[in-house]
Amino acid sequence: MQNQKQIDNDIYDNYGERWYTAQDDPVALLRAENRAKIPWVLSKIREIGSPGHKVLDVGCGGGFLTNDFARRGFSVTGVDISPESIRIAREHDVTHKVNYDVANAYELPYPDHSFDIVTNMDFLEHVDNPQAVVSECSRVLKPGGLFFFHTFNRNIISELVVIKLVERFIKNTPRNMHVIELFIKPEELKAYCQEAGMEVFCIEGIRPVLSSVSFRTLFTGVVSPKMRFKSTNSTLMSYIGVARKKRE
Repeated sequence: MQNQKQIDNDIYDNYGERWYTAQDDPVALLRAENRAKIPWVLSKIREIGSPGHKVLDVGCGGGFLTNDFARRGFSVTGVDISPESIRIAREHDVTHKVNYDVANAYELPYPDHSFDIVTNMDFLEHVDNPQAVVSECSRVLKPGGLFFFHTFNRNIISELVVIKLVERFIKNTPRNMHVIELFIKPEELKAYCQEAGMEVFCIEGIRPVLSSVSFRTLFTGVVSPKMRFKSTNSTLMSYIGVARKKRE
């Protein structure tokens, strides 16, 4: 697939404390989404039965998931290619127990079968070869382990809402924060997992709770701290899912 635009991943080097404080920036949407996604992941772990407590978060950014899981008693490792993001994540780790590494998702610095759970949250739409990333995540995942992901569907509706409307109405949205060519259809991601020895058994959509969306955002570009997201049956725009690695 030929990319018409080059995604700008360097923006994450400049967030600093804004990872946790900014409301006039799409990172505020990411924080609001995580308030729905992290409980979803935890609920699936409880529902399925935890395969263990060693967790790797690939593309951990500012550490939203890693630091939350560490507070809950998981043994957590977070990796990101951005040293500045890792610095912020480490500073916000109140447990001081998360292992943070600057690393490339295509070549994770861990042996085969090292983790019980691997997560890719809002990351696969930022790489040119998501299939290779999924394969590498499977390599470090133990047989029977769980792979969680969240990304965006590739269609005209998600391009309009996730890219165009966010650029138009949320202040400080950089150009090419997302590009539609890198969005992934659910059936494509299922195929990536299958080829990597994992089977997807649950996918759900994620969408804003409309009653929590402030119309003031349209005029101010500021995201309300009360904004909420929830799971839905529709995977038209954003979706979250889980796969299990096949036992050898």
